[in-house]
Amino acid sequence: MIPPVLPTYNRAKLHFAKGEGSWLIEEDGRRFLDLGSGIAVNVMGHAHPALVKALTDQAQALWHVSNLYEIPQQEALARKLVEASFADTVFFTNSGTECAELAIKMARRYHHAAGQPEKTGFLTFEGCFHGRSTAAIAASGSEKMTQGFGPLMPGFTSLPWDDLDAVEAAITETTGAVLIEPIQGEGGIRPASDAFLKGLRALCDAHGLLLIFDEVQCGMGRTGRLFAHEWSGVTPDIMMVAKGIGGGFPLGAVLATEAAGDPMTAGSHGSTYGGNPLACAVGCAVMDHVGTPAFLDSVNRKAGLLRQKLEGLVADHPGIFEGVRGQGLMLGLKCRVAPGNLVAAGYDAQVITVPAADNVVRLLPPLTVTEDDIAEAARRLDRAAAALAA
Repeated sequence: MIPPVLPTYNRAKLHFAKGEGSWLIEEDGRRFLDLGSGIAVNVMGHAHPALVKALTDQAQALWHVSNLYEIPQQEALARKLVEASFADTVFFTNSGTECAELAIKMARRYHHAAGQPEKTGFLTFEGCFHGRSTAAIAASGSEKMTQGFGPLMPGFTSLPWDDLDAVEAAITETTGAVLIEPIQGEGGIRPASDAFLKGLRALCDAHGLLLIFDEVQCGMGRTGRLFAHEWSGVTPDIMMVAKGIGGGFPLGAVLATEAAGDPMTAGSHGSTYGGNPLACAVGCAVMDHVGTPAFLDSVNRKAGLLRQKLEGLVADHPGIFEGVRGQGLMLGLKCRVAPGNLVAAGYDAQVITVPAADNVVRLLPPLTVTEDDIAEAARRLDRAAAALAA
């Protein structure tokens, strides 16, 4: 008999009742060190006082009015994002998947308005993940994502990762945009090289294509810059942001240049809940903390410490680990064992990690993780690895 909750997840038998900073407390009282952050969502940890206050204050004033009216909290958050990025305009959603839908629509609308309606094609990359809507799974092209959901939306061509020659060869008269994660998350914490991102920008400029960055997982301070693409010096035309932007409250945003966003006129897109006062009040509080130089400096400092600990872990357990990859506090342990086995051993050691493709386990701690938490994380991961080795 099918359970009341549709069984689309293989859930661990854990029931967390409370969160405090980098810690999750099980119903039975056990304390788990959270190196997953709800999959890169809880950038300020669990129950951060500033976010609790922002949400509580707004909840006592106004929850929802719909986008038929101006929403001051939405305007404030949009201004913060525009001032901190390449963008001129922002549309708010509730999730990363919704961001992908709008980014795809925006790119096609842009070319239609420019008198090139044939430019509907997207170049994407093996290992990518842009969500689970029909357009997003078509973008991924993987059998795991698409099996049983055909016919797929046409117009997506999947290319090898970090291969600029393959991109150049794939561009045709119907190509309209390139869609890429600067660092693949689900794909196994795979950073695109700076040279690759610079090459993509040059190709897009030369062929009149839009460059779309998916920073749903790698954005919002996760890499030590507010947005991961800042490390390469490359700017996109459209960018998807979600997960960390709400600090745990459902919120997403599509950022765009004036040129890319201008064709999206009244009625071309919408959302009942997107940019609601509750979400945007929390988003403003997140930006006020995560967007500061001092906070990002602390992320880089702690990222260096965590990476050092992980390199030591790899050296101590060569039969379990192959290496460390990633940037900032978006790190992956490349495993010689099935990632699920390490995640399960971590549960026994009371440390939370997240599996990914390419035999990688993701480490995505809150950006507020302390140095003591990092030291404890290394000890617990060491116990998990030792249990696997035994």
